[in-house]
Amino acid sequence: MRLGLNLGYWGMGNDPAHLALAKHAEELGYAVVWAAEAYGSDAVTVLTWIAARTSRIDVGAAVLQIPARTPAMTAMTAATLDTLSGGRFRLGLGVSGPQVSEGWHGVRFTSPVSRTREYASIVRSALRRERVRFAGEHFTLPLPDGPGKALRMTVRPARKHVPLYLAAIGPKNLELTGEIADGWLPVFFSPAHAGEQLAHVRAGAERAGRGLDGFDVVPSVPLVPGDDWRACADAVRGYAALYLGGMGSKEKNFYNRLACRMGFAAEAAEVQEKYLAGDRAGAMAAVPPEFLDATSLLGPKERIAEKMKEYAEAGVTTLSVSPYSPEPAAALRTAVEALDLAGVA
Repeated sequence: MRLGLNLGYWGMGNDPAHLALAKHAEELGYAVVWAAEAYGSDAVTVLTWIAARTSRIDVGAAVLQIPARTPAMTAMTAATLDTLSGGRFRLGLGVSGPQVSEGWHGVRFTSPVSRTREYASIVRSALRRERVRFAGEHFTLPLPDGPGKALRMTVRPARKHVPLYLAAIGPKNLELTGEIADGWLPVFFSPAHAGEQLAHVRAGAERAGRGLDGFDVVPSVPLVPGDDWRACADAVRGYAALYLGGMGSKEKNFYNRLACRMGFAAEAAEVQEKYLAGDRAGAMAAVPPEFLDATSLLGPKERIAEKMKEYAEAGVTTLSVSPYSPEPAAALRTAVEALDLAGVA
């Protein structure tokens, strides 16, 4: 199991540390640094900035939003970033959620699984430098009633195959991930509850006639080293409350549904109710410590090492940590020491 660093969103108050943390992760031997986007900073600019100031560590999009770009634009971006970084780019894709897709990008949040399938197929075709022709439910290239013609991308990626990851939560999207992707980007991943999720991924892979050998399972996991794991968990409450309570409407919050499937239905409902009512402090307080502990790396180094063993045994191949600590660089070093102690590197 390798280590990765997830920087999350640029523009959330910790920006000066991003480049320094990425460089520090590279020095410590981390495999990849990821950046995210929602409706603030874009991931591509941040990753380009980091790639220009590093030389070995991979740079990954976790994720590029499908409604934000045409598939051809995403392929152009992936090819360019892979070339400029010397073959270090990893392409993560996700459909986002209905509020961002429809409210920010003006794209209907319909049929996310089939839309993702078509989108990824076009991206793959373009990166193979084929003349792109596609006739689907969501995308048609070229348009049949105008002057457009099938085009081939004029630049070449540094590699013949740019690895493609999907951010998936629901069963059907997990099966699609196993079927067409090189890796999975889960959130709120709990080793104790991951068996059912990975079973869906495996089913998709088997449908495509392949196994999961070489498939990269890459959860993003909050990291807070310290003496008391319960005190450490408090640093993650705001993040968890935002996703369980505010990332989506009351009817469509995929993270809340995930917490319900993990056995926290009553607690997740309370978090959402308080968050949507504007009671942010109450929502944070309502997040159960057991949920935070199940989905985070908290406490002393030895405790983190034991949890890392659980992640490795659950099938995780790259553990991407997000330090929620006043000393994030020290937290990254602690993760390396814990991984050595766990003996799963």
